Amino acid sequence: MDALIKFGTSGWRAIVAEEFTHHNVRRAVRGIARYVAGQKPQGARVLVGRDPRFMGETFVRIAAEVLAQHGITPVVIEEVAPTPAISFAITARQTDGAINFTASHNPPEYNGIKFNTPDGAPALPEVTKAIEAEVLNGDAATNPGSAFPERIETADVKPAYLDRLKEIIDFAAIKKSGFHVVFDPLWGAGRGYPDTLFHEANIPVATVHDVRDVLFGGHAPEPEDHLLGEARAKMRATGAGLIMATDGDADRFGIVDADGTFLQPNYIIAILFDYLVESRGWKNGVAKSVATTNLVNALATHHGVELFETPVGFKYIGELIKQDKIAIGGEESAGLSIRNHVPEKDGILAGLLCCEAVAVRRRTLKQQLESLFAEVGSFYPLRENFRLTPEGKETFTEKCKTAPAEIAGLKVAEVVRTDGLKLVFTDGSWICYRLSGTEPVVRVYTEARTPEGSAKLSSAAKQWVFD
Repeated sequence: MDALIKFGTSGWRAIVAEEFTHHNVRRAVRGIARYVAGQKPQGARVLVGRDPRFMGETFVRIAAEVLAQHGITPVVIEEVAPTPAISFAITARQTDGAINFTASHNPPEYNGIKFNTPDGAPALPEVTKAIEAEVLNGDAATNPGSAFPERIETADVKPAYLDRLKEIIDFAAIKKSGFHVVFDPLWGAGRGYPDTLFHEANIPVATVHDVRDVLFGGHAPEPEDHLLGEARAKMRATGAGLIMATDGDADRFGIVDADGTFLQPNYIIAILFDYLVESRGWKNGVAKSVATTNLVNALATHHGVELFETPVGFKYIGELIKQDKIAIGGEESAGLSIRNHVPEKDGILAGLLCCEAVAVRRRTLKQQLESLFAEVGSFYPLRENFRLTPEGKETFTEKCKTAPAEIAGLKVAEVVRTDGLKLVFTDGSWICYRLSGTEPVVRVYTEARTPEGSAKLSSAAKQWVFD
């Protein structure tokens, strides 16, 4: 039976050889091809790229065949490429979008297909719904046979993307500060990207996990605290001032400060927002998802900058970047980009900006965060996932339709339904519940103004799930 192909916040993902098969990949790409051909019946060109996952080269070949069968010229990226580099190449090469085979930070048994539109941004819901409809239409149509296309282009997306980063980042200031860096690509698509820039600028950099491993060391390629032990060891050995890590397709970031402390993405977004206002003078706006720290809200008020709060999914922030309404936009799940750059998450850019901020300000990231707390107050965000039974998920879905008046004695001051159910309490703390669309899991985000308040709120939030 054919798999139901649904494009979530970052495309369609599934386990290889279960649902992510040659047959279903053909169906998904056929849906994209039919959509693109409908938008541009003649002369369409689509980039096709991949991260280093298992069978990526094969899936790229299949996609090239299917595109050519629909009269679309495939522009094949022959080497593994980061998602932000592919996004940049779309507009630089004026293609009609890109198909990217990546499952980002998912475990190694997964692969996925992501479609970016001609503006370089992740496809919006109206586009993915149209593609899903075309998948079904393609299933019912008579399909041409498989043959490798005669008409094909190839592309190297690395040079132009690195040149763009050199325009954005002050590498001279980083070099002048005597800064040392450790880079951990976690065996992913970021390999050879920021470290190339550091080498060119004569900035000392040490790289770990700098080989292709389709199993990503036996775990999901997530740049999270518990997976950065080898990078920390390299930091101690080299005296580096910062670790920058990226996930499987280099669209997410993980940052470790000079003393070995992992700084959660919520704080990195806030620090870089403050730094960009100071260093670039950009005050046109800031965006964050509904589940991201209110430290950003407080800084927006402090700097007199307009705040945009979006549903979860970087595509919504990407729209604001395209319209130049924001200087920076970010999500607590480690997605970030800035104005005049790609309308897509860029983990490489985030890490480089952290290096610049430390070098220019001559203060560690923790010291910069402490300064922000002193200016606008402290914020302690937390994200937790709780697994439900399928029946429990259905019950909780119904429960969320009616917001409570209070939780654990905290009175609800505001109910926000931008994405999921967000309860803002009279003391400024909040809880946000979001149900996964693919598994029986509820994601619970909380934020309080003290560590003690955070622990209490987390307990209360969990209790309301299972009551």
